[in-house]
Amino acid sequence: MTQRKGEKPTISIQEHMAIDVCPGPIQPIKQISDYFPRYPRGLPPAAPQQAGHAGPPSPALSTSTSTSAASSTAESERPNEDKPERAGASASSSQASRRDEEPDVEGYDSDESTTLGTLEFSLQYDQENNALNCTINKAKGLKPMDHNGLSDPYVKLHLLPGASKANKLRTKTLHNTLNPVWSETLTYYGITDEDMVRKTLRISVCDEDKFRHNEFIGETRIPLKKLKPNQIKNFNNCLEKQLPVNKTEDKSLEERGRIMISLKYNTLKSCLVVGIIRCAHLAAMDANGFSDPYVKTYLKPDENKKSKHKTAVKKKTLNPEFNEEFCYDIKYADLTKKTLEVTVWDYDIGKSNDFIGGVSLGINANGERLKHWFDCLKNKDKKIERWHTLTNELPGSLND
Repeated sequence: MTQRKGEKPTISIQEHMAIDVCPGPIQPIKQISDYFPRYPRGLPPAAPQQAGHAGPPSPALSTSTSTSAASSTAESERPNEDKPERAGASASSSQASRRDEEPDVEGYDSDESTTLGTLEFSLQYDQENNALNCTINKAKGLKPMDHNGLSDPYVKLHLLPGASKANKLRTKTLHNTLNPVWSETLTYYGITDEDMVRKTLRISVCDEDKFRHNEFIGETRIPLKKLKPNQIKNFNNCLEKQLPVNKTEDKSLEERGRIMISLKYNTLKSCLVVGIIRCAHLAAMDANGFSDPYVKTYLKPDENKKSKHKTAVKKKTLNPEFNEEFCYDIKYADLTKKTLEVTVWDYDIGKSNDFIGGVSLGINANGERLKHWFDCLKNKDKKIERWHTLTNELPGSLND
């Protein structure tokens, strides 16, 4: 190819790419492991010769020593950049003296729960009033959840199994802090001795967000059987990651609140007196976060369909007090053949009322419900009061 005087040489795109891609010999890319080589655990990087060792060195050792000395002298003239493994050997020798002082990072499993924070609280089971008092004191070192390096924490409580919105309690929210102090007491009413044996209290710490879903920080769980009646027990627990919920739990037994019922058989009037005293922690059925509850009772089997009784409606409350009594004319001997069905409903105007929860007491019941019925039969003319758990299971085939 001829080139005229004054013209710039033309280079094809293939030649241009070849020049850019291959400017010279390709050097290996150095890695950090080249400078800090790892040795198998339990093996020292080198076996130093003991001081004061008597006797001449062995021929093999002297030969290898002289050979390594010669090679080190020859390679000392080369820059360490070309031999990163040599630089790593010199660096590892300086670290060998500190190996015994530093913890083994490989052998330490980091526990992320230590970075979630701690929660200080106390629990007390008031056996006489069937109440569980939960005092949330404070938290320390919570995990930051917001962009400003802080959180807006609050605490919520659930009783397991059967967790639902009906048995959720929560504290107020404290803003922009990792060490909140609540000093709040939250109380569960209607807690029975049976609950204390089989229930677990789940305490969760969450971060409140105005424009997004609230974020989970950590939790701790306390089996209620650890508590002694009428004694305060203090806790200072590290928060843990969210534990999985048992999916095998029967969904039909979701708790919808508690109800206090009294039973008394009046021998003078030969009637069963059923008292609807109060409800606690009812499920919210309306958009305003409340319900308009009332209670219905049936004594089954009811051939004449005249056993239905209904309380008054209490507006906008999840903890209504009724204090109403109903009488069922029945012979004492026939009580062993009867079942008392109690249902709680939410009153709605212009549409069908919503079922909140129900419970059945009688000879075919079990647990506290069966015990309550037997206590009524054994103690004539004595009012027996008990708390019972409402579930979303509709007793029998009742319709409103």
